[in-house]
Amino acid sequence: MSAAYGFNATLTATPGKGDQLIELLLTGLDEGAPGASEHCLVYLVSRSASDPDTVHVTEGWTSEEDHHRIFAGEAARDIVAKTGGLLAKESEYTDYVPVRGKASF
Repeated sequence: MSAAYGFNATLTATPGKGDQLIELLLTGLDEGAPGASEHCLVYLVSRSASDPDTVHVTEGWTSEEDHHRIFAGEAARDIVAKTGGLLAKESEYTDYVPVRGKASF
């Protein structure tokens, strides 16, 4: 299976809340959460090397439709709602169409 849709998100936590934000985002890998879906092929949470309160999320999905359908669910809405109280500013998103690469963890 290959990813046909993906995006990067940059989230900036309020000062000192980067660890909490990362912990919350990693719940996206729990059973029943979006990152655990068979349609989510890449779910990578990273921290900026220069700013511990800047967090990046990279996702790769089987299709844009699958992504939107899964993110319309309660588990995804819950995670998104909880991030609001941790963010210093609006998140930045960039969508893309994967061409080729490798994800192995």
